[in-house]
Amino acid sequence: MKLNRPDQAGRFGAFGGSFAPETLMPALGGLESAFTDAWADDTFHAQLEHLLATFVGRPTPVYHAERMSRRLGIDLWLKREDLAHTGAHKINNTVAQGLLTKRMGKPRVIAETGAGQHGVATATACALLGLECAVYMGEKDIERQALNVYRMRLLGAEVIPVSTGAGTLKDAVSAALRDWVASVETTHYIIGSVVGPHPFPWMVREFQKVIGEELRTQLDGSPGHPAPQTIVAPVGGGSNAMGVFYPYAGDPDVDLVGVEAAGLGISSGKHGASLGHGSPGVLHGAMTYMLQDDFGQVLEAHSISAGLDYPGVGPEHSYFKDEELVRYESVTDDEAVEAFHLLCRLEGIIPALESSHALAWIIRESVALQDRTVVLNLSGRGDKDVQQIAAMYD
Repeated sequence: MKLNRPDQAGRFGAFGGSFAPETLMPALGGLESAFTDAWADDTFHAQLEHLLATFVGRPTPVYHAERMSRRLGIDLWLKREDLAHTGAHKINNTVAQGLLTKRMGKPRVIAETGAGQHGVATATACALLGLECAVYMGEKDIERQALNVYRMRLLGAEVIPVSTGAGTLKDAVSAALRDWVASVETTHYIIGSVVGPHPFPWMVREFQKVIGEELRTQLDGSPGHPAPQTIVAPVGGGSNAMGVFYPYAGDPDVDLVGVEAAGLGISSGKHGASLGHGSPGVLHGAMTYMLQDDFGQVLEAHSISAGLDYPGVGPEHSYFKDEELVRYESVTDDEAVEAFHLLCRLEGIIPALESSHALAWIIRESVALQDRTVVLNLSGRGDKDVQQIAAMYD
């Protein structure tokens, strides 16, 4: 059964909650109140809708991938979040949280980023709204996402390298949370996905569900606009997937499939498939499925995609898994790169490596999907990944 909002403890069934330091609890409570008030305020909605239309470029189009459809024997459509300003769905959330930051009277924003798209989107929103911006990013991700690092700096953000742990997204989140503990009076933390302590998973889902709401209007079953039978999206933290899944969750006519990173193969232990091969635990302030050892210690995730290189997932996805509202699968690095190249060559679209994972699952399962109307949530464009793939595969 789909939940409209978490319960009073911030939980989706058994998942979620606020496992945070005492120093952050007043800030989390204040953020929940500020968001609840803003979300009930027509003026806030009018401001957000104006910026989504004139600055972000919404609604993003739905594109019929005719050559891919013929190749695979399915009816494939792409929800083009790659055409949103900054090149990914992340901007939906950062503009909304930026407006909320201004409403709360805080002058400074911090964020974490893996693939760099959330960092770029946060820096963009801060430049638009006149907010100070600092972005934490793992050293490994800084190396493989150099273009996005430069874009953040162009937009006026300070990019702070994180060298602890594996130097990836998990470590950037931890560093940002430490900053927030020390600066909470003047700083708002714009979390980039449906992760973290309550109210972040709920709040980010509400800001991202515009994706699925638009899709329902665009593919409504009218002539030339077939209603989706299967919707597929990549899942790291899970905000793009939650955005497109939520308006359809519980619909018996639509299969929802989230695709995680199998990395070098599940049996190798080097993957990011928290839902498929993890177990419930507490990560970054919430109870959720995560990668951990027998003693509850967090295991390092692996993916060629910096945005999927995370050892946990949003708690509402964990709820959806247990309620069987969404099926979660995984594909390897190599499968994702093959899908990346195929979409480039058949449709003239360079997809993000995150989106390429979802496309790879569609390709792998194309026989089972014969004659179905399938929608891929193309969560971002792949400019950021081209240099990395060229160095590794071409």
